[in-house]
Amino acid sequence: MQRYSLRINGQACAPQGGAWFESQNPYTGETWAEIPRGDARDVDAAVQAAHAALTTGPWAELTATQRGALLRTLGDLIARDAAKLAATEVRDNGKLFAEMSAQLNYLPQWFYYYGGLADKVQGSTLPLDKKGYFAFTRNEPVGVVAAITPWNSPLLLLAWKIAPALAAGCTVVVKPSEFTSASTLELAELFEEAGFPPGVFNVVTGFGQEVGTPLVAHPLVSKISFTGSDATGRLINEQAARLLKHTAMELGGKSPNIVFADADLDQAVFGAISGIFAATGQTCIAGSRLLVQDSIHDAFVEKLLAVARSARMGDPMHPETQVGPITTEPQYRKVLDYIAIARSEGATAVLGGAKGEAPGGGKGWFVQPTIFTGVRNDMRIAQEEVFGPVLSVIRFQDEADALRIANGVRFGLAAAVWTGDIARALRMSERLQAGTVWINTYRAVSFMAPFGGYKDSGLGRENGSDAIREYLQTKTVWINSGAVTGNPFVLR
Repeated sequence: MQRYSLRINGQACAPQGGAWFESQNPYTGETWAEIPRGDARDVDAAVQAAHAALTTGPWAELTATQRGALLRTLGDLIARDAAKLAATEVRDNGKLFAEMSAQLNYLPQWFYYYGGLADKVQGSTLPLDKKGYFAFTRNEPVGVVAAITPWNSPLLLLAWKIAPALAAGCTVVVKPSEFTSASTLELAELFEEAGFPPGVFNVVTGFGQEVGTPLVAHPLVSKISFTGSDATGRLINEQAARLLKHTAMELGGKSPNIVFADADLDQAVFGAISGIFAATGQTCIAGSRLLVQDSIHDAFVEKLLAVARSARMGDPMHPETQVGPITTEPQYRKVLDYIAIARSEGATAVLGGAKGEAPGGGKGWFVQPTIFTGVRNDMRIAQEEVFGPVLSVIRFQDEADALRIANGVRFGLAAAVWTGDIARALRMSERLQAGTVWINTYRAVSFMAPFGGYKDSGLGRENGSDAIREYLQTKTVWINSGAVTGNPFVLR
C-alpha cells in the first residue's frame, strides 16, 4: 500500500486533519494507494505559498526566458519518467497503458511549446489621438491559478492548464480528482527536481466540499481553470462570478460523428470506433452520437458491428487489451443506468448493453461496448453525456437534417464529418456548433491547436498560443512626453 503526501511550498507534507482516503484500481477493484484528505487549512497554506511565490519569491524575479528554461527542463524529466507516470495513471484510472503511455510520451511537448512561448508574449505601443503622450501595453500574470482536473486523463488535462499558466508567470494550486490523484502528486516531485522555486506548484488532494470549494472561494486565487461536468462547472462559475474571479471551463460534450454516403466507409467505421470505444468512452470528445445517412445506414451498421464485436476487454496493462474498465464505481453505475434508460425509451441494443467480465481475474467495473440503433435525437441517451462505451446511432437524410440533429443539443465541444466532398466538408465545418471539427478523422489533439467548447461545453480555450492569453492581463501605461497640464478638473 502506497501512502502519498500533499505537496505545498516545495515540500511533502501530511494533511493538517491527519486523514487519508483510499484509491482503488478500477481493474482489480482493490485499494492500492492512500491519498491525503486535505481541507480548508491545507488549501490556505497552499494558496498563501503560491501568492508569496508570485509576489515576493524567486519566481517573481525570473525573466520570462528563465521561466521558459524551467518548463523545458520539466518536459525533459516528464519524458524520462513517462512510463512510470503512465503506469500510475493506469492503476488509478484503468485506462489502457497504450493510451496513457502515448499521452505521457506526448506530454513534454506542452512544456517545450509554452517554454518557448514564455518570452514571445509582447505588448504594443499605442497610436494616440492626444499630443504629448506616449502609451504602451504590457502583459502581466493574472495571479494565483486554481487548476481543478478530472479523473479521465489527469496529467494530460493538467498540462493543458499549467503549462500556459506557468509560462505566463502565474503560480498554481492543483486540486485533482479524488479518484485519480496519485499521478499529480508524483508530477509535483518533478517540479522540485527541475528547480522551480517553492510555492510555484502546489497540490492539495481531497474532496470537492473540503478542498474544491475553499480553493475557489479563497480571496488570493485570481483564476479558476476547471475541467469536469457541466453541473459542477456551473456551480464553480457562479461562485467565481460572485467573487469576480476569472474562469476557464471545459465541461464535456455530446459530439456528433457524421457519416455521409460518399465517405470512405471503412475509415469511417474506424473513426466511429475510435470516437466512442477508445478510452472506454470516458473522454469529453467522445463521438457518442453517430449520425449515419439513411441510404447507407444498415450497411454501415453491419460494418461497424463486425469491427466492434472484436473489441477485447481485459487488463489495461496488457498490450492486446482494447477496452478497459470504467474508472469509478459511481460512473460504472451511471453508465448502466443510461443503458436501461435507452431501452426504456425504445432504442435497440444491437451490441452489448450489459455488465462486462474481463478475462485474467479482473474484478473491477466493466461495461460491454454497447451500440444502440433506433435512437431519436430527443431521447435522453442522445442528449445527455453518458461518459462510457455507449454509442447512439441516428439516421439523417441530407446536410440540413444532419446539421439540425448535430446542433440540436446543448453541448458543442467537438464534431466530425466523413465525406469525399471537400465542399460539403467546408460547409459543414462552418455550420457545426462546435469548438473542434474533424474532417475524415477523429480524436486528434495538439498542443498547437486551440481546444474548447461552444454553448454548454465551456468557456475559454486551452492549447495553442491562445491559451497563454487566458492567464495574462493587460496593463496600459501612459507617459507624459511634453503635454501641458490644462484644467485639472477636466478629463485629459
